[in-house]
Amino acid sequence: MNSEIKTWCMLTLAVISGSFAATSMSGCRKPTDPAGVSSNTTADDSNVTAADSNVTAAETPIAAADDNEATAEMQLKAVDTPVAAKPAAAEVKETPVAEVKEAPAAEPKEAPVAEAKEEPAVKLAAAPKATKTAAAPAGKSDDPAAVLEAGGDWPQWAGTRLRNNTPNVKGIAKSWNIGKFDRRTGEWDGTNAENIKWFAKLGSQTYGNPVVAGGRVFCGTNNSGGYLKRYPGDVDLGCLICFDEETGEFLWQHSSEKLITGRVHDWPLQGICCAPLVEGDRLWFVTSRGEVRCLDTKGFHDGSDDGEVKGERGRVADLPVAKPEFKEAVAGLDKGELTQALLDLLTEHGEPIEGTAEVTTVAAGKKWSIKATIDGAARDLEAVVAGPRLSVFKTITADDKEEADVLWVYNMMEELGISQHNMCSCSVTSYGDLLFVNTSNGVDESHIVLPSPDAPSFICMNKNTGEVLWTDKSPGTNIVHGQWSSPTVAELGGVVQAIFAGGDGWVYSFKADQGGDGNPELLWKFDANPKTSKWILGGAGTRNNIIATPVVHDGLVYVAVGQDPEHGEGQGHLWCIDPTKRGDISSELAMKIEGDKRVPIPHRRLQAVIEEDGEVAIDNPNSGVVWHYASFDQNGDGEIDFEEEMHRSCGTVAIQGDLLYVADFSGMLHCLDPKGSENGEPIVHFTYDMLAQAWGSPLIADGHVYIGDEDGDVAIFELGKDNKEPIDEINMGTSVYSTPIAANGVIYISTKDKLFAIAPPKE
Repeated sequence: MNSEIKTWCMLTLAVISGSFAATSMSGCRKPTDPAGVSSNTTADDSNVTAADSNVTAAETPIAAADDNEATAEMQLKAVDTPVAAKPAAAEVKETPVAEVKEAPAAEPKEAPVAEAKEEPAVKLAAAPKATKTAAAPAGKSDDPAAVLEAGGDWPQWAGTRLRNNTPNVKGIAKSWNIGKFDRRTGEWDGTNAENIKWFAKLGSQTYGNPVVAGGRVFCGTNNSGGYLKRYPGDVDLGCLICFDEETGEFLWQHSSEKLITGRVHDWPLQGICCAPLVEGDRLWFVTSRGEVRCLDTKGFHDGSDDGEVKGERGRVADLPVAKPEFKEAVAGLDKGELTQALLDLLTEHGEPIEGTAEVTTVAAGKKWSIKATIDGAARDLEAVVAGPRLSVFKTITADDKEEADVLWVYNMMEELGISQHNMCSCSVTSYGDLLFVNTSNGVDESHIVLPSPDAPSFICMNKNTGEVLWTDKSPGTNIVHGQWSSPTVAELGGVVQAIFAGGDGWVYSFKADQGGDGNPELLWKFDANPKTSKWILGGAGTRNNIIATPVVHDGLVYVAVGQDPEHGEGQGHLWCIDPTKRGDISSELAMKIEGDKRVPIPHRRLQAVIEEDGEVAIDNPNSGVVWHYASFDQNGDGEIDFEEEMHRSCGTVAIQGDLLYVADFSGMLHCLDPKGSENGEPIVHFTYDMLAQAWGSPLIADGHVYIGDEDGDVAIFELGKDNKEPIDEINMGTSVYSTPIAANGVIYISTKDKLFAIAPPKE
């Protein structure tokens, strides 16, 4: 596991992304068995459930195979549908729709790093100040062309709802030097640094792609950066962090505690693998807990607690029952007193109590309310004994400048019965007042059973209120693993379409409106795998799901297939699709031969066509394929070399003019003509071997192409079909699982543990 995934959303993926999310996502990465994961937030005690009360009000990421996957594979051979799965829902009618008017814009194992000091990001004084480009004018924020042309803010994954990472920025850096970092202390030696405007620490594993809007930079990661005193760096969380665009100063953090169900839903150390969507002073994102949240981009720095969510409860500190101070602290609370050990603990976690606190017993030995003065302000605290510890919570107010200001919350697990696999990760997008979300519904730890086969995979919400307008579960019982892609919205053929890449390897397009009776109108669907391909657990098969984000360019849709990167390399496919067709527009149809008749075979999970059973794949006369790239004999020797194949990918394509770039998980960067040939064949200009796995997606900006890899190298190419070798490869010090972006003249790259703002060169 959107949010291009080591982009979202969990491996040794992440993330997902995007770039989990996104690689595209968007992507996520899961260590095989992360060491040093704090029990503070993963222990399955009832106290964490109590903490959950603060989230019940109104996103190239990626999940990884669990330890029992080999056993599950043997079980899977005997079944073609999930155990105890319910029958699939009736298919939505595939009728064309009338034209609609544009709506108004409304790795390896790694212990957590030591807690870092809460200092502003390091800024290189000599770095030139970037020229700030004005944001798109009011009424234009929902116009992708205006956002792309402005070359200013980059307010969502891949910039716009078209998902094409090609901002019109000028004069950005073509070379830089990040300086040196001491591997033991983390101290920075900037003596030889070049074009580094600032950098900021992130967590120990980062798969989220940065987003820049309204003078702020937002990035998803885990909590190893330790920005909040109440959550030291050894406490595992999903974090969305906000920085000042000009200085890199930390502004606020949204913290998602780990689900008590554990790694089946919320894999350790993966953090937030998606990228948020920002419009004005509002931000929307998907948490690792399966929630859609709307935040105030200013946080509490505007001095007010906005939205319908007021007084959220935040965990301050825990005192384990095994500590000798535990019994004394509980006894003191029953007497209306705070022991010195408890006072010291609160001070350590950033809540020093001034004077004498008022303690009221709610339930003797179990629960107490505390009124105290902290930093000169009256604060309400609550102490609770549950499970193996005494926990203290605070009521979050506008005085908590480093906390996120939550406007509304929609819990998809509670409200829709979603059961995400390892990670919930989706980089949401919008159209007018509509918000589109992939739910990440997936399999359980057995990798066979779908715990929630009737739960939706794709939903449309009112972005202002969080109301769900419609839901769709098209993949049904055919989800093969997880669902970590992100949606795309575009007007295509006179109809505004919301495009969803499902966990069954199909692409679905729905009319992007409020639907009817809670259901959307299906426009077309497309099987992105050959019908004879087969899903086998652990990546041994040839059938893939989709982690990349579909991209719209010049009226066509582009998408690559792939798997959780921990499943390894394998055969991939890149498709160019005509979205003006309706119904099943797959390249092939699955048929059963019965006498002299061909009978259509219903959609199946593991293998659409089993030839030994008398089944065949036939050409679809209604095919929407413009061209398809699986392999191409570039050197004309009559053989297909490894470098001449499209492999599994977490990556989302980037297209400018007559050039398309996409990276695959085998480390190949492919350059093609986005239109293809007249006979439906791909036109491949070149393939470059990066010599390291690529989780993210390319950035095309200022006549150049930027792409990062797992070795931490960012390769820079001059834009052009004949520019087959990079002009430079710059090492970022550690893995780059995300996608480079550019906004307001500055390049932003999130590495595994840092976010770099790379300034234009000095004139």
